Amino acid sequence: MTSDTITPDTARPASMPYGALFLLMTVYAFNMLDRQIVTILVEPMKADLGLADWQIGMISGLAFALFYTLLGIPLARIADRGNRVGMIAIALAVWSGFTALCGLARNFTELLLARIGVGVGEAGCTPAAHSLITDYVPREQRGRALALYSLGVPVGSLAGLVLGGILLATLGWRAAFLIAGVPGILLALIVWFTLDEPRKRAITTQTAVPHMPLSQVLATLRRLPSFWLISFGTAMGAFGYYGQASFFGSLYMRTHVAGIDAMAAGWGVPSTVFLGLSLGLIVGLVGMVGTFVGGQLADSAARRGIRGYTLVPSTSLVIAAPLFAGAALSPTVSLSFAFLSGAIFVHALNYGSVFASVQTLVPARVRAMAAAVQLFVTNAIGLALGPLFVGIASDLLAPSLGTEQGLRAAMALVALPLAVGSLLFWLAGRRIEADEAKQGA
Repeated sequence: MTSDTITPDTARPASMPYGALFLLMTVYAFNMLDRQIVTILVEPMKADLGLADWQIGMISGLAFALFYTLLGIPLARIADRGNRVGMIAIALAVWSGFTALCGLARNFTELLLARIGVGVGEAGCTPAAHSLITDYVPREQRGRALALYSLGVPVGSLAGLVLGGILLATLGWRAAFLIAGVPGILLALIVWFTLDEPRKRAITTQTAVPHMPLSQVLATLRRLPSFWLISFGTAMGAFGYYGQASFFGSLYMRTHVAGIDAMAAGWGVPSTVFLGLSLGLIVGLVGMVGTFVGGQLADSAARRGIRGYTLVPSTSLVIAAPLFAGAALSPTVSLSFAFLSGAIFVHALNYGSVFASVQTLVPARVRAMAAAVQLFVTNAIGLALGPLFVGIASDLLAPSLGTEQGLRAAMALVALPLAVGSLLFWLAGRRIEADEAKQGA
């Protein structure tokens, strides 16, 4: 007996519920759009508001992630016993509204508060979505289902970078925030009225999952060393990725100005539009392919046991580490784009597997809570500290190396946490089968 024996709805569909998964993926894409659009707007926003790199790191990472992580656990607690669809819809409306408010900020403090609001809203989305998706599909399809949901990362990144680049060149950074935020409020209404909550049927058929006390939830997770190794491994991967991603726009606008201008002139478009399109295609389309392939690899590897889910991230992160460093240090735009494309593809391979491993490992009654704890660790370390680390390192290195080379060196340092993440996933793979056996004991 495994953790899958306790479900709120024993009659899962025989095929993948692609309509519901596509809608959830779209919600997650809006989530990432509202995060990623900051990347392309950083330099003009920095000049307009007089910001330092450490302040960029604050609004891109720490301020957002602090409230995102702190509220994630109590909101997941509600999701484990309440209406997950309603939570996702409300969360979407909240973060979209605060994204629009970013465009009205007149100084660092107002921008900081608006980004905190975005983090508060986004805290209610992914734990509830992971729990919902796990109820939608059988175990053997979870890697692909969660990878499909995770396609929201590259799709939203593509939309944020491309839309941000176009709007920046035509209407300015303030309008970009306003236009990015409003559609999410409309999507929240669609989610509220169309997405299915299996627990409603469970209540009708008297198969609802009993509520587990918080002390028992935490005790369950404490008994699973592999859960914590996976969570910290995910955090190290996020530290490296978000540390670089928050400064993608700055890297090319500061260190490759001539190359970007020349390429943009060749295509007959403004430099910001060209950069937004280029980064959007790399992070978006390449990331989509990597996420899709990773979901297939995850389910294929997991056919031989749950340990297979840890093999994909342990391999992908150690390969991604030198590729991200190469993207930061490359002397030309073309070579940097090539390294970045490889890094994004390889890093995206792990999205489906890192979440499927946890959702398969833990009991059904704690899935949203487990996702929230995993995201708490991931974002408290990765999203909160990754951009801040790169920003501080860049400011500290600037007096000796210059602003351009200081940023390059700071971004290259993210290879180290990526390698540490790979090691943690390898260690998790050695423990996860024994931990799964505990759940059936």
